[in-house]
Amino acid sequence: MAKKKPMPLEEALQVILAAGGDNPFRMMLEWMVQQALEHEMTEHLGAESYERSEERLGYRNGHRQRVFTTRLGDLELLIPLDRDGTFSTSLFERYQRSEKALVLSLMEMYVQGVSTRKVKGITEKLCGRAFSASLVSELAKGLDEKVEDWQNRTLGAYPYLIVDATYQKVRRGGRVISQGVLIVLGIDSEGMREILEVRVADTENETTWSDLFRDLKRRGLKDVQLVTSDDHEGIKAGVKRYFQGASWQRCQCHFTKNVLALATKGQKTELKADLRAIFNAEDMNDLLSRLEETVHKWSEKRPAVADKLDEEIVDCLAVFCFPGPHRKRLRTTNALERFNEEIRRRTRVLRIFPNEHSCLRLIATLSMEQSEDWDRRYLDMSLLKEWSPLDDELSRGMLKMTEGLDETSLAGQLASLVPAWPFDKPVPAGDSKA
Repeated sequence: MAKKKPMPLEEALQVILAAGGDNPFRMMLEWMVQQALEHEMTEHLGAESYERSEERLGYRNGHRQRVFTTRLGDLELLIPLDRDGTFSTSLFERYQRSEKALVLSLMEMYVQGVSTRKVKGITEKLCGRAFSASLVSELAKGLDEKVEDWQNRTLGAYPYLIVDATYQKVRRGGRVISQGVLIVLGIDSEGMREILEVRVADTENETTWSDLFRDLKRRGLKDVQLVTSDDHEGIKAGVKRYFQGASWQRCQCHFTKNVLALATKGQKTELKADLRAIFNAEDMNDLLSRLEETVHKWSEKRPAVADKLDEEIVDCLAVFCFPGPHRKRLRTTNALERFNEEIRRRTRVLRIFPNEHSCLRLIATLSMEQSEDWDRRYLDMSLLKEWSPLDDELSRGMLKMTEGLDETSLAGQLASLVPAWPFDKPVPAGDSKA
């Protein structure tokens, strides 16, 4: 949609309808982006075009042309200018990082000779121009530098971590292999979420997770108090080694699915309700009574379910040693699962990455953009700073049980969670036995 000036909606629609063509969506996107640019300039100057206002901070000075490449094709835009040269749009940077990564992955598939004629047609249509290996290398250079800077940035205090892995198909040596993508989400001392690290590994085991955790600590990660994950042995071993003193929370959602798999189809609804009641317990007596009742009931109806609960449910209860309002968002890996779904939505276009570096580039850029989009406080961390287990009835009940208990009993296992509580406040000797 070639134009010499920004157009109102009615005029833009007339131009689009008159032009016809096979890509009206590109033309509509072009108009929408142009309007966003004009709005951004208005916000920068504090006034509309030709508006007289005491709040005005400057004046417009025409436009410059720029071609913006997207998956819908090239957008021909007019970038607003101001007289003082202080305006710089932030519209392109975050959006184009992931778009560049996606387009580069498609281009690499063709350049490396592993793609099809169909892929070539797609990439040429996306980019609007012919390309070569040297062009791909040049386009990737700037994006790779940003990814490297992001991976080496300095970290700080993140009391809560949520870790998980997803899998992507990658070409290597003429074969298609499955590669694990290890992802760590952190919640900082201000309650804000951020993707701390993304790493592509041949397999998900103790070595790969330990290497990742060690690198995070090298970059300054500290004050980790709780790590939530699924029941992966590699994650548990890495947490125990590199985050000593931190608690490990087994994802209650994953555990529920594992337990439900042991029940018959007709029993699943009832069992799921029993587990939900346990995980939503408000005090110690309620928790213990529900556990005892549930284990006893299912020992008669389905012994395998009862055994699973008796042996493993304690791993899902570490979150009870933390402030009540935090538990719902820390007891599962759902916060990271939603991001993994977004990764799959974007990588579904590729199906198979041309190499590992291409896979890391795209997922890292998505992680950068997602972290920037999480601009709302996720948790009120003042609760963690002021809270002590002595302030919470359930955790206080755990403290009362610490003496004279058999460590193999369920109550003893619950009490064993208490030494992992992540606070420097001393526990008054009298209160622990009160």
